[in-house]
Amino acid sequence: MALRYIALGDSYTIGTGVRPSERWPDQLCARLADASGDAPGLELVANLGVNGYTSADLIRHELPALEALVPEFASVLIGVNDVVQGIPTARYEANVVVILDALLERLPAGRFIAVAIPDYTVTPAGAEFGDPRQRHDSIVAANAVMAQHARVRGIGWVDIFDLSRRAGDDRSLVASDGLHPSGAQYGLWVERIAPVVEGRLAR
Repeated sequence: MALRYIALGDSYTIGTGVRPSERWPDQLCARLADASGDAPGLELVANLGVNGYTSADLIRHELPALEALVPEFASVLIGVNDVVQGIPTARYEANVVVILDALLERLPAGRFIAVAIPDYTVTPAGAEFGDPRQRHDSIVAANAVMAQHARVRGIGWVDIFDLSRRAGDDRSLVASDGLHPSGAQYGLWVERIAPVVEGRLAR
């Protein structure tokens, strides 16, 4: 049996710059399908990620779609465009609360995960989106916000920030656009995400 899985987010969820099969939600479903055990797998019935979306965009356009989609599992990865646009951390935090609480109205805490924002500043094109040091610090702050609110609600939190920083030395981890993760980097993410998801599905 596979649970209906909905992925919410921005370019990192829709997989800008990679083939659909290389997107991390697709790799996650494939990984779980190959795994042995009694836990259910996931069927990706909708990837709602949109390139350039902020947390406010997710609230406006992605959350309303959940009623018709009837998810049984969900993931959320959002915030990099809040950083790029200079949206204050306090406003991002308020949006995070709205997002997580809206998901909790539809799913138990054990049926969705939040994933960290990767550090795009180490990529070849990263400096085109603001001062790398300032943006790095802002990503760290945004991740701390999401991590805190996820944990206090019992939501699975997966930190892939350190994995994304490997792209500074290994360009095979960067997509051809010089900015987004490659399928290989998303594969590293899934190695960390999958055990968290498996643990929650087994409950």
